[in-house]
Amino acid sequence: MMQRELFSEEHNLFRASARRFVEERIAPFHAQWEKDGQVSREVWQEAGEGGFLCCSVPEEYGGAGGDFLFGAIFLEELARAGTSGPSFHLHSEIVAPYITAYGTEEQKKHWLPKLVKGEAIAAVAMSEPGAGSDLQNIRTTAIADGDDYVINGQKVFISNGQLADLIVVACKTDPNAGGKGVSLVLVEGDREGFSRGRNLEKVGYKAQDTSELFFNDVRVPKSNLLGVEGRGFKQLMQQLPQERLVIAVRSATSIETALEWTVEYTKERKAFGQSIAEFQNTRFKLAEIKSKAVMMRAFVDRCIAAHLKGELDSVTAAMAKMQSTEVLWDVLDDCVQLHGGYGYMWEYPICRAWADNRMARIAGGTTEIMKEIISRDLLAD
Repeated sequence: MMQRELFSEEHNLFRASARRFVEERIAPFHAQWEKDGQVSREVWQEAGEGGFLCCSVPEEYGGAGGDFLFGAIFLEELARAGTSGPSFHLHSEIVAPYITAYGTEEQKKHWLPKLVKGEAIAAVAMSEPGAGSDLQNIRTTAIADGDDYVINGQKVFISNGQLADLIVVACKTDPNAGGKGVSLVLVEGDREGFSRGRNLEKVGYKAQDTSELFFNDVRVPKSNLLGVEGRGFKQLMQQLPQERLVIAVRSATSIETALEWTVEYTKERKAFGQSIAEFQNTRFKLAEIKSKAVMMRAFVDRCIAAHLKGELDSVTAAMAKMQSTEVLWDVLDDCVQLHGGYGYMWEYPICRAWADNRMARIAGGTTEIMKEIISRDLLAD
Protein backbone atom coordinates (compact mmCIF):
# COMPACT_ATOMS: atom_id res chain seq x y z
CA MET A 1 0.00 0.00 0.00
CA MET A 2 0.99 3.67 -0.20
CA GLN A 3 3.20 5.06 2.53
CA ARG A 4 1.00 6.54 5.24
CA GLU A 5 2.13 9.90 6.63
CA LEU A 6 -0.25 10.39 9.55
CA PHE A 7 1.70 8.68 12.29
CA SER A 8 4.52 9.72 14.59
CA GLU A 9 6.96 7.35 16.27
CA GLU A 10 4.73 7.42 19.35
CA HIS A 11 1.83 6.24 17.22
CA ASN A 12 3.95 3.47 15.71
CA LEU A 13 4.98 2.23 19.14
CA PHE A 14 1.34 2.26 20.21
CA ARG A 15 0.42 0.23 17.12
CA ALA A 16 3.02 -2.41 17.95
CA SER A 17 1.63 -2.67 21.47
CA ALA A 18 -1.97 -2.78 20.22
CA ARG A 19 -1.16 -5.48 17.67
CA ARG A 20 0.48 -7.60 20.35
CA PHE A 21 -2.53 -7.17 22.65
CA VAL A 22 -4.96 -8.18 19.92
CA GLU A 23 -2.88 -11.20 18.95
CA GLU A 24 -2.39 -12.40 22.53
CA ARG A 25 -5.53 -11.36 24.42
CA ILE A 26 -8.28 -11.21 21.81
CA ALA A 27 -7.68 -13.40 18.76
CA PRO A 28 -7.16 -16.70 20.68
CA PHE A 29 -10.48 -16.29 22.52
CA HIS A 30 -12.64 -14.85 19.75
CA ALA A 31 -14.09 -18.15 18.53
CA GLN A 32 -15.33 -18.93 22.04
CA TRP A 33 -16.81 -15.46 22.38
CA GLU A 34 -18.71 -16.05 19.14
CA LYS A 35 -20.26 -19.12 20.75
CA ASP A 36 -20.97 -17.18 23.96
CA GLY A 37 -22.56 -14.27 22.10
CA GLN A 38 -20.38 -11.71 23.89
CA VAL A 39 -16.80 -11.01 24.85
CA SER A 40 -15.58 -11.38 28.41
CA ARG A 41 -15.75 -8.49 30.82
CA GLU A 42 -12.15 -9.30 31.74
CA VAL A 43 -10.88 -8.30 28.29
CA TRP A 44 -12.40 -4.86 28.78
CA GLN A 45 -10.44 -4.48 32.01
CA GLU A 46 -7.28 -5.76 30.34
CA ALA A 47 -7.73 -3.26 27.51
CA GLY A 48 -8.14 -0.50 30.08
CA GLU A 49 -5.07 -1.57 31.99
CA GLY A 50 -3.10 -1.63 28.74
CA GLY A 51 -4.09 1.95 27.91
CA PHE A 52 -6.14 1.05 24.84
CA LEU A 53 -9.50 2.54 25.87
CA CYS A 54 -10.60 6.16 25.55
CA CYS A 55 -7.15 7.34 24.49
CA SER A 56 -8.40 10.85 23.70
CA VAL A 57 -9.90 11.46 27.16
CA PRO A 58 -8.01 14.33 28.85
CA GLU A 59 -5.40 13.43 31.45
CA GLU A 60 -7.36 15.17 34.21
CA TYR A 61 -10.03 12.48 33.83
CA GLY A 62 -7.63 9.55 33.72
CA GLY A 63 -7.05 9.38 29.97
CA ALA A 64 -3.90 9.80 27.92
CA GLY A 65 -5.05 13.03 26.29
CA GLY A 66 -4.06 11.62 22.91
CA ASP A 67 -5.43 12.43 19.48
CA PHE A 68 -7.94 10.48 17.43
CA LEU A 69 -5.15 8.50 15.78
CA PHE A 70 -4.59 6.31 18.83
CA GLY A 71 -8.16 5.08 18.78
CA ALA A 72 -8.00 4.66 15.00
CA ILE A 73 -4.87 2.54 15.33
CA PHE A 74 -6.49 0.20 17.86
CA LEU A 75 -9.54 -0.08 15.61
CA GLU A 76 -7.35 -0.91 12.62
CA GLU A 77 -5.55 -3.64 14.53
CA LEU A 78 -8.84 -5.23 15.58
CA ALA A 79 -10.00 -5.15 11.94
CA ARG A 80 -6.69 -6.53 10.69
CA ALA A 81 -7.15 -9.56 12.96
CA GLY A 82 -10.78 -10.02 11.93
CA THR A 83 -11.89 -9.67 15.55
CA SER A 84 -15.31 -8.04 15.43
CA GLY A 85 -16.54 -8.89 18.93
CA PRO A 86 -15.05 -6.21 21.20
CA SER A 87 -16.94 -2.99 20.52
CA PHE A 88 -14.18 -0.89 22.04
CA HIS A 89 -14.58 1.80 19.38
CA LEU A 90 -18.20 2.48 20.39
CA HIS A 91 -17.14 2.86 24.01
CA SER A 92 -14.02 4.93 23.30
CA GLU A 93 -14.64 6.91 20.13
CA ILE A 94 -18.40 7.48 20.35
CA VAL A 95 -19.71 7.40 23.94
CA ALA A 96 -16.69 8.88 25.74
CA PRO A 97 -16.61 11.90 23.37
CA TYR A 98 -20.29 12.59 24.18
CA ILE A 99 -19.44 12.80 27.87
CA THR A 100 -16.26 14.79 27.25
CA ALA A 101 -18.06 17.29 25.00
CA TYR A 102 -21.38 17.69 26.81
CA GLY A 103 -21.01 16.29 30.30
CA THR A 104 -20.99 18.30 33.49
CA GLU A 105 -17.83 18.34 35.54
CA GLU A 106 -19.44 15.91 37.96
CA GLN A 107 -20.41 13.53 35.14
CA LYS A 108 -16.94 13.64 33.64
CA LYS A 109 -15.17 13.03 36.94
CA HIS A 110 -17.48 10.16 37.81
CA TRP A 111 -17.63 8.29 34.49
CA LEU A 112 -14.59 9.02 32.36
CA PRO A 113 -11.98 7.40 34.67
CA LYS A 114 -14.14 4.25 34.83
CA LEU A 115 -14.47 4.15 31.05
CA VAL A 116 -10.73 4.61 30.61
CA LYS A 117 -9.97 1.71 32.96
CA GLY A 118 -12.62 -0.58 31.50
CA GLU A 119 -14.32 -0.72 34.89
CA ALA A 120 -17.54 0.51 33.26
CA ILE A 121 -18.69 -0.40 29.75
CA ALA A 122 -20.64 2.16 27.74
CA ALA A 123 -23.34 2.01 25.07
CA VAL A 124 -25.48 4.50 23.19
CA ALA A 125 -29.18 3.78 22.61
CA MET A 126 -30.69 5.52 19.61
CA SER A 127 -32.43 2.98 17.32
CA GLU A 128 -35.96 1.84 18.10
CA PRO A 129 -38.24 -0.76 16.52
CA GLY A 130 -40.02 2.04 14.64
CA ALA A 131 -37.15 4.50 14.23
CA GLY A 132 -33.74 3.56 12.92
CA SER A 133 -32.11 6.36 10.94
CA ASP A 134 -35.12 8.61 11.61
CA LEU A 135 -33.99 9.85 15.02
CA GLN A 136 -36.38 12.80 15.10
CA ASN A 137 -39.29 10.39 15.43
CA ILE A 138 -38.10 8.25 18.33
CA ARG A 139 -40.81 7.42 20.85
CA THR A 140 -38.83 6.78 24.02
CA THR A 141 -39.76 9.56 26.45
CA ALA A 142 -38.07 11.13 29.45
CA ILE A 143 -40.75 13.19 31.17
CA ALA A 144 -39.81 15.58 33.95
CA ASP A 145 -41.26 14.74 37.36
CA GLY A 146 -39.93 16.96 40.11
CA ASP A 147 -36.15 16.53 40.28
CA ASP A 148 -36.24 13.41 38.09
CA TYR A 149 -36.90 12.20 34.57
CA VAL A 150 -39.14 9.17 34.14
CA ILE A 151 -38.10 7.18 31.08
CA ASN A 152 -40.37 4.86 29.12
CA GLY A 153 -39.70 3.17 25.82
CA GLN A 154 -37.76 0.53 23.95
CA LYS A 155 -34.46 0.48 22.07
CA VAL A 156 -33.14 -2.16 19.69
CA PHE A 157 -29.87 -3.14 17.96
CA ILE A 158 -27.84 -1.73 20.87
CA SER A 159 -24.17 -2.74 20.78
CA ASN A 160 -22.70 -3.60 24.21
CA GLY A 161 -26.31 -3.99 25.29
CA GLN A 162 -25.80 -6.97 27.59
CA LEU A 163 -22.61 -5.72 29.23
CA ALA A 164 -23.21 -1.96 29.40
CA ASP A 165 -22.99 -0.25 32.79
CA LEU A 166 -23.74 3.19 31.31
CA ILE A 167 -26.10 3.94 28.44
CA VAL A 168 -26.51 7.26 26.66
CA VAL A 169 -30.21 7.17 25.80
CA ALA A 170 -31.81 9.37 23.15
CA CYS A 171 -35.22 10.36 24.55
CA LYS A 172 -38.03 12.81 23.90
CA THR A 173 -38.19 15.24 26.79
CA ASP A 174 -40.83 17.09 24.76
CA PRO A 175 -42.78 14.52 22.71
CA ASN A 176 -44.49 17.25 20.66
CA ALA A 177 -41.41 19.14 19.52
CA GLY A 178 -39.96 16.80 16.89
CA GLY A 179 -36.18 16.95 16.68
CA LYS A 180 -36.14 19.90 19.10
CA GLY A 181 -37.65 17.67 21.77
CA VAL A 182 -34.80 15.14 21.76
CA SER A 183 -32.44 15.01 24.72
CA LEU A 184 -29.63 12.69 25.80
CA VAL A 185 -29.92 11.12 29.25
CA LEU A 186 -27.43 8.92 31.08
CA VAL A 187 -28.97 5.71 32.41
CA GLU A 188 -27.04 3.38 34.69
CA GLY A 189 -27.45 -0.32 34.02
CA ASP A 190 -28.73 -1.09 37.51
CA ARG A 191 -31.64 1.39 37.53
CA GLU A 192 -34.99 0.00 38.67
CA GLY A 193 -37.33 -0.47 35.72
CA PHE A 194 -34.51 -0.92 33.23
CA SER A 195 -34.19 -4.36 31.67
CA ARG A 196 -32.27 -6.01 28.88
CA GLY A 197 -34.01 -8.15 26.33
CA ARG A 198 -32.49 -11.03 24.49
CA ASN A 199 -29.03 -10.94 23.02
CA LEU A 200 -30.01 -10.70 19.37
CA GLU A 201 -28.98 -13.53 17.04
CA LYS A 202 -27.30 -11.99 14.02
CA VAL A 203 -25.83 -13.17 10.71
CA GLY A 204 -22.43 -11.83 11.74
CA TYR A 205 -20.80 -10.00 14.64
CA LYS A 206 -21.62 -13.09 16.67
CA ALA A 207 -19.26 -12.16 19.53
CA GLN A 208 -20.84 -8.72 19.89
CA ASP A 209 -23.67 -8.44 22.41
CA THR A 210 -26.38 -6.60 20.47
CA SER A 211 -29.55 -6.26 22.48
CA GLU A 212 -33.01 -4.92 23.01
CA LEU A 213 -33.34 -2.52 25.95
CA PHE A 214 -36.54 -1.73 27.85
CA PHE A 215 -37.36 1.28 30.02
CA ASN A 216 -40.40 0.93 32.25
CA ASP A 217 -40.82 4.00 34.47
CA VAL A 218 -37.06 4.25 34.89
CA ARG A 219 -36.43 7.16 37.21
CA VAL A 220 -33.15 9.06 36.95
CA PRO A 221 -32.18 12.42 38.48
CA LYS A 222 -32.19 15.44 36.21
CA SER A 223 -28.46 15.65 36.84
CA ASN A 224 -28.22 12.67 34.43
CA LEU A 225 -29.16 14.94 31.54
CA LEU A 226 -26.22 15.04 29.11
CA GLY A 227 -25.82 18.54 27.76
CA VAL A 228 -28.83 20.81 27.29
CA GLU A 229 -32.44 19.66 27.28
CA GLY A 230 -33.85 19.69 23.76
CA ARG A 231 -30.40 19.84 22.17
CA GLY A 232 -29.91 16.09 21.94
CA PHE A 233 -30.55 15.84 18.21
CA LYS A 234 -28.02 18.58 17.51
CA GLN A 235 -25.51 16.90 19.83
CA LEU A 236 -25.97 13.63 17.96
CA MET A 237 -25.43 15.36 14.63
CA GLN A 238 -22.28 17.06 15.90
CA GLN A 239 -20.74 13.71 16.88
CA LEU A 240 -21.87 11.69 13.86
CA PRO A 241 -18.93 12.69 11.61
CA GLN A 242 -16.52 10.94 13.99
CA GLU A 243 -18.81 7.91 14.27
CA ARG A 244 -18.97 7.62 10.49
CA LEU A 245 -15.23 8.14 10.17
CA VAL A 246 -14.72 5.28 12.63
CA ILE A 247 -16.75 3.01 10.33
CA ALA A 248 -14.71 4.18 7.33
CA VAL A 249 -11.44 3.51 9.16
CA ARG A 250 -12.47 -0.03 9.97
CA SER A 251 -13.78 -0.59 6.44
CA ALA A 252 -10.58 0.60 4.76
CA THR A 253 -8.50 -1.76 6.90
CA SER A 254 -10.91 -4.62 6.31
CA ILE A 255 -10.55 -4.13 2.55
CA GLU A 256 -6.77 -4.38 2.81
CA THR A 257 -7.00 -7.41 5.09
CA ALA A 258 -9.45 -9.25 2.83
CA LEU A 259 -7.05 -8.68 -0.06
CA GLU A 260 -4.12 -10.09 1.93
CA TRP A 261 -6.10 -13.20 2.89
CA THR A 262 -7.22 -13.74 -0.69
CA VAL A 263 -3.80 -13.28 -2.26
CA GLU A 264 -2.37 -15.83 0.15
CA TYR A 265 -5.20 -18.29 -0.50
CA THR A 266 -5.11 -18.03 -4.29
CA LYS A 267 -1.35 -18.59 -4.33
CA GLU A 268 -1.70 -21.81 -2.34
CA ARG A 269 -4.94 -23.27 -3.71
CA LYS A 270 -4.52 -25.47 -6.80
CA ALA A 271 -7.02 -26.14 -9.58
CA PHE A 272 -6.49 -27.74 -12.99
CA GLY A 273 -2.79 -28.19 -12.31
CA GLN A 274 -1.97 -24.60 -11.34
CA SER A 275 -2.58 -22.15 -8.53
CA ILE A 276 -5.77 -20.13 -8.68
CA ALA A 277 -3.61 -17.00 -8.76
CA GLU A 278 -2.21 -18.05 -12.15
CA PHE A 279 -5.59 -17.72 -13.87
CA GLN A 280 -6.02 -14.42 -15.66
CA ASN A 281 -9.45 -13.81 -14.13
CA THR A 282 -7.94 -14.11 -10.63
CA ARG A 283 -5.04 -11.78 -11.42
CA PHE A 284 -7.33 -9.18 -12.94
CA LYS A 285 -9.79 -9.36 -10.04
CA LEU A 286 -6.98 -9.00 -7.49
CA ALA A 287 -5.66 -6.01 -9.44
CA GLU A 288 -9.08 -4.38 -9.23
CA ILE A 289 -9.29 -5.00 -5.50
CA LYS A 290 -5.79 -3.64 -4.92
CA SER A 291 -6.67 -0.45 -6.78
CA LYS A 292 -9.84 -0.02 -4.74
CA ALA A 293 -7.92 -0.61 -1.50
CA VAL A 294 -5.27 2.00 -2.32
CA MET A 295 -7.78 4.64 -3.38
CA MET A 296 -9.96 4.02 -0.35
CA ARG A 297 -6.97 4.23 2.00
CA ALA A 298 -5.91 7.53 0.46
CA PHE A 299 -9.36 9.05 0.88
CA VAL A 300 -9.94 7.77 4.41
CA ASP A 301 -6.51 8.93 5.56
CA ARG A 302 -7.28 12.34 4.08
CA CYS A 303 -10.50 12.38 6.11
CA ILE A 304 -8.58 11.43 9.26
CA ALA A 305 -6.14 14.29 8.64
CA ALA A 306 -9.04 16.72 8.21
CA HIS A 307 -10.69 15.42 11.38
CA LEU A 308 -7.49 15.93 13.38
CA LYS A 309 -7.63 19.59 12.36
CA GLY A 310 -11.35 19.87 13.15
CA GLU A 311 -12.19 20.24 9.45
CA LEU A 312 -14.12 17.04 8.68
CA ASP A 313 -17.63 18.14 7.71
CA SER A 314 -20.71 15.95 7.88
CA VAL A 315 -21.03 15.61 4.10
CA THR A 316 -17.46 14.38 3.62
CA ALA A 317 -17.90 12.00 6.56
CA ALA A 318 -21.06 10.68 4.91
CA MET A 319 -19.15 10.12 1.66
CA ALA A 320 -16.39 8.28 3.54
CA LYS A 321 -18.88 6.08 5.35
CA MET A 322 -20.96 5.34 2.28
CA GLN A 323 -18.17 4.67 -0.17
CA SER A 324 -15.92 2.68 2.18
CA THR A 325 -18.71 0.32 3.20
CA GLU A 326 -19.99 -0.13 -0.35
CA VAL A 327 -16.49 -0.85 -1.66
CA LEU A 328 -15.86 -3.19 1.28
CA TRP A 329 -18.97 -5.20 0.46
CA ASP A 330 -18.01 -5.50 -3.22
CA VAL A 331 -14.49 -6.56 -2.27
CA LEU A 332 -15.64 -9.13 0.27
CA ASP A 333 -18.07 -10.65 -2.20
CA ASP A 334 -15.29 -10.97 -4.79
CA CYS A 335 -12.90 -12.43 -2.22
CA VAL A 336 -15.42 -15.02 -1.08
CA GLN A 337 -15.90 -15.98 -4.74
CA LEU A 338 -12.16 -16.41 -5.22
CA HIS A 339 -12.07 -18.69 -2.17
CA GLY A 340 -14.72 -20.90 -3.77
CA GLY A 341 -16.61 -23.22 -1.41
CA TYR A 342 -14.11 -22.59 1.36
CA GLY A 343 -15.10 -18.94 1.31
CA TYR A 344 -18.45 -19.99 2.71
CA MET A 345 -16.95 -21.95 5.61
CA TRP A 346 -16.99 -20.22 8.99
CA GLU A 347 -13.48 -21.46 9.80
CA TYR A 348 -12.09 -19.18 7.09
CA PRO A 349 -11.71 -15.52 8.14
CA ILE A 350 -13.03 -14.26 4.81
CA CYS A 351 -16.38 -15.92 5.57
CA ARG A 352 -16.62 -14.27 8.98
CA ALA A 353 -15.60 -10.90 7.53
CA TRP A 354 -18.27 -11.26 4.82
CA ALA A 355 -20.94 -12.00 7.44
CA ASP A 356 -19.74 -9.30 9.83
CA ASN A 357 -19.40 -6.44 7.42
CA ARG A 358 -22.74 -6.60 5.66
CA MET A 359 -23.92 -4.61 8.66
CA ALA A 360 -21.48 -1.78 7.88
CA ARG A 361 -23.78 -0.50 5.12
CA ILE A 362 -26.56 -0.11 7.70
CA ALA A 363 -24.96 0.95 11.01
CA GLY A 364 -24.19 4.60 11.61
CA GLY A 365 -26.78 5.59 9.02
CA THR A 366 -27.71 3.50 5.99
CA THR A 367 -26.19 4.01 2.57
CA GLU A 368 -29.48 5.56 1.50
CA ILE A 369 -29.31 8.14 4.31
CA MET A 370 -25.71 8.96 3.33
CA LYS A 371 -26.88 9.55 -0.25
CA GLU A 372 -29.60 11.84 1.03
CA ILE A 373 -27.09 13.89 3.04
CA ILE A 374 -24.70 14.17 0.10
CA SER A 375 -27.37 14.99 -2.48
CA ARG A 376 -29.02 17.65 -0.32
CA ASP A 377 -25.69 19.44 -0.04
CA LEU A 378 -24.99 18.98 -3.73
CA LEU A 379 -28.33 20.47 -4.81
CA ALA A 380 -28.59 23.20 -2.18
CA ASP A 381 -28.82 26.80 -3.38
